[in-house]
Amino acid sequence: MLAAAPLSSCIEVMERLTAFFLVVSGAFSLCKCGVAAAFQPQHETNVSLLESLHYLESMYGIANAAAPPNALMVGLTLIHGAAAKGAVCLDGTLPGYHYHRGFGSGANSWIVNLEGGGWCNNVRTCVYRKKTRRGSSNYFERQIAFTGILSDKAWENPDFYNWNRVKVRYCDGASFSGEGENRAAGLHFRGERIYHAAMDELMAKGMRNANQVLLAGCSAGGLAVILHCDRFRGLFPSSTKVKCLSDGGLFMDVPDVSGGHTLRNFFDGVVKLQCFFPQNVINNIRTPLFILNAAYDAWQVQESLAPPSADPHGNWHLCRNNIGQCSASQIQFLQGANSTLGFLSCFRINRARLTPQIVSIPEQAIGKSVGDWYFDRANVKSIDCPYPCDRTCQNLQFH
Repeated sequence: MLAAAPLSSCIEVMERLTAFFLVVSGAFSLCKCGVAAAFQPQHETNVSLLESLHYLESMYGIANAAAPPNALMVGLTLIHGAAAKGAVCLDGTLPGYHYHRGFGSGANSWIVNLEGGGWCNNVRTCVYRKKTRRGSSNYFERQIAFTGILSDKAWENPDFYNWNRVKVRYCDGASFSGEGENRAAGLHFRGERIYHAAMDELMAKGMRNANQVLLAGCSAGGLAVILHCDRFRGLFPSSTKVKCLSDGGLFMDVPDVSGGHTLRNFFDGVVKLQCFFPQNVINNIRTPLFILNAAYDAWQVQESLAPPSADPHGNWHLCRNNIGQCSASQIQFLQGANSTLGFLSCFRINRARLTPQIVSIPEQAIGKSVGDWYFDRANVKSIDCPYPCDRTCQNLQFH
């Protein structure tokens, strides 16, 4: 079981972090999402702060998005041996994954993608969650579209299109890292076991013979990549090339607009309930790790930096929904909150499609940057200019 500890300062972590390559942006992703959309948050009384991310991903996440034309549709496989290991979703159902076999030169290469989708921080929100696809395989889509880095199309995904590609579904509410249970509420916190059960199954399917592997994840799945990166490396012999990619997996522990710590307070509940989130983990990772994040992450602006609870007078209402409506002082605040990492100047969810023509920082597509990093074609470390200088961005707008 991972030791519980308070969320550490990203500033402190990043100052001490040396063993990784960094592209900070929001334009490359493992999930498919739109870049301009209307969204009405559903702030119900039985939904926690971060459960609002469930609604965002319902609109922008790959699992619920309308499949693009000619997208590869991949079926669901349940891990039938998982129950014997206690590796079950929040509601006790079997975990699962979607797998498309590699071919040609990629037949012995693997991408394992850990799905994201927020967290639950108390019994009430976990009970709510277990009635959704984020907590029960009863609600998993039986097929999902493989796009972006999971695409089988060379024009869209030139570096990884013919690899073995896997999407591991997320149904534990704690970034594949919780351990415990609440019998009275019928809740199973088994994310750690789900991760191991999934890896065991994939190793048996041929991943143990891989010559190159990439562990990747988005949002809460991006955090899971950070937590499991070295452990994943340990599955393979030293001769296997293993790297990790965390897309939108950093959540800034900085004061909100009222001076409070909305995100820290939330994670206090996650830690106490599910026993995960070790402090200062990134600076101890030894496996090559690619960090990808957006400066004006729409979710973090709405629910962490400027949530309604920290803005009782509504001064941030317009800015929260559309970065184009932010005042100069508000932009300065957002830039200051993210100044340590310096990110791409888009107001968006952290997730987007990997395509050759997508956002660039500077003058280079994010997808190409990831490929260059993985295959050692270039030393990749890029930080974008402040908003609104990057004209390749298409910013999300919420209503």
